[in-house]
Amino acid sequence: MARGDTMVGLDVGSTKVAVIVGSLGSDGQLQIIGFGSAPSAGIRRGSVIDIENTVRSIEEAIEKAEQMSGRSIDGGYVGITATSVASINNRGVVAVADPEQEITRDDVDRVLQAARVIALPHDRRVVHVIPRQFIVDGNDSILDPVGMIGARLEVETQIVTITNASVQNLLKCCERAGFRVQELVLNSLASGEAVLFPAEKELGVVLVDIGGGATDIAVFDQGSLWYSAVLPVGGDYITSDLAVGLRTPLNQAEELKKRMGCALPALTPDNEIVEVPSVGGQKAQQASKKMIASIIQPRAQEILGLVKNQLEKSRYQGLLPGGIVLTGGTALTEGMVELAAEEMGQPVRLGFPEAVGGLADVIHSPVFATGIGLLAYAAKRHTTEMEKTEGLAWKDSLDKLKKWFKDLF
Repeated sequence: MARGDTMVGLDVGSTKVAVIVGSLGSDGQLQIIGFGSAPSAGIRRGSVIDIENTVRSIEEAIEKAEQMSGRSIDGGYVGITATSVASINNRGVVAVADPEQEITRDDVDRVLQAARVIALPHDRRVVHVIPRQFIVDGNDSILDPVGMIGARLEVETQIVTITNASVQNLLKCCERAGFRVQELVLNSLASGEAVLFPAEKELGVVLVDIGGGATDIAVFDQGSLWYSAVLPVGGDYITSDLAVGLRTPLNQAEELKKRMGCALPALTPDNEIVEVPSVGGQKAQQASKKMIASIIQPRAQEILGLVKNQLEKSRYQGLLPGGIVLTGGTALTEGMVELAAEEMGQPVRLGFPEAVGGLADVIHSPVFATGIGLLAYAAKRHTTEMEKTEGLAWKDSLDKLKKWFKDLF
């Protein structure tokens, strides 16, 4: 990708649809040049339930992003999540093709393709094949084997799969909205690009992205993804509890959650009172902030308990010195970080998108972690492709030089 080329990330969530436009600055830093957001009415628990409404939300978000950025948007990288997301470990093995046993990019591509060959049910498809380490003639913990000498190349991978229906419905919505999908990217993988520091990924860290309808979980270690899962619970459940407990419409409950919500009653004053609109045009009632927190806390504890159970099911045996990073809109709820630290028994911090410029300060929020992460993923992807191209050009030149020497002598 050349400096200044436009990149687009599309985050189709249960609460909102966000389109973020960016480019690489002259210093290589990702610059946000525009964004658009629209309420999401056709997504539930990360999956499309209403194509027409989803298409309209995507079109609205695209239009706003085009107006702000001054760029025409016809496609980009799209985040995907669903409760059907699953991850498995697999290994691939190939013989090095070069007679001189120098490992090339083609060998790496072949071994990744070999690892991709797994038995899957007919209704599932592979989204990502993520290398965790390469092994050359028995020597492990290799991150990039290109240029090394060896006869046998192996790779250990994390393979992320999802149901065909989830993919096809999302692709159909994008197509009808006039948005060409360059690549589907797992939401938690994208969010990790935005909010996690390289040192955290290297040491071992858990990313917990609590969205409106679903919670994405990802374990990173030694610099790459080791495990991923999606839970069918999120901030919408807290909103629903508030609506029932306070007898108020859902939209008012959502507003109260954002404005007055707290996950720990101990952090709230006893005398802070708020007026709560009632359903059916009845007279508004009053509720204390502590009462609102007492409704939020049990559901927040339930979500965090499910996250903890999922991590135990993952059978991940390593240490996680990086602790837990919370992101997503629900993570902004006051007291959520403190409650998570208490429930999970590990250090917890709030994850904000980092290392971006331009309009980043306007959307510097966990709410936009996935959207900004999609751009960071796109930038890394294109940089890798450029390095591949440059490497092939260098190898071609070197081969020509070797041939010239042979012909000369």
